[in-house]
Amino acid sequence: MLFGRQTSDDDTIVQMLASALKRDIAFGRLRPDEKLKIEALRQRYGGSGHSMRETLRMLVAEGVVEATNQRGFRVTSATADDLKDILLMRIEVERLAFSRSLEQGGVDWEAAVIASGHMLARADAAVQESPDDTTALQWDEACRAFTAALLSACGSPRLIETADRFYNQSRRFRLALLREGRVDFPARAARQEALLDAIIQRKRDLALALQEEDIRADLT
Repeated sequence: MLFGRQTSDDDTIVQMLASALKRDIAFGRLRPDEKLKIEALRQRYGGSGHSMRETLRMLVAEGVVEATNQRGFRVTSATADDLKDILLMRIEVERLAFSRSLEQGGVDWEAAVIASGHMLARADAAVQESPDDTTALQWDEACRAFTAALLSACGSPRLIETADRFYNQSRRFRLALLREGRVDFPARAARQEALLDAIIQRKRDLALALQEEDIRADLT
């Protein structure tokens, strides 16, 4: 089939390795600027040297790993300037996608957003009641799912892919806020309730303002 390609076992392994490395980068188990040596990673996560190299190349494309001049790899830095730049890109890209979703999304989109908001509220409650790696990971995934739902009706797979890339780059900053106890959950709940209400009533300007406020609070 023209342009078609079946997913191979190697692709599946690379996806699994990428997911594991991204999780550990997000949780700070792999530190900013830490060198990533193929053999050490292979022993820690499994896979072959080839699959690990392909995994790291994928993560370079996603912006969470950098290729060094010595043809090695390291975890991308996490400076204040990095956060500022990621915040800028998330706001601009997600605003465009969310605006298009508000224009084009129907009842099914609204239902998906409301459902993801409900799941996020449950994850918020769980991580406050029992903060550990398991609930933190579930909370992180619920945050991602809610953002993805907001953008899902934009009609542009490339825009969604771009938004997801910068969202991935922001994960470790958000999880750091959680670990440090700096997430204002009551304010977060009130903001997200107001956002859902603005979506249902199609109050575009208010919804976009609340979305930007939520992104900023998510990272700073």
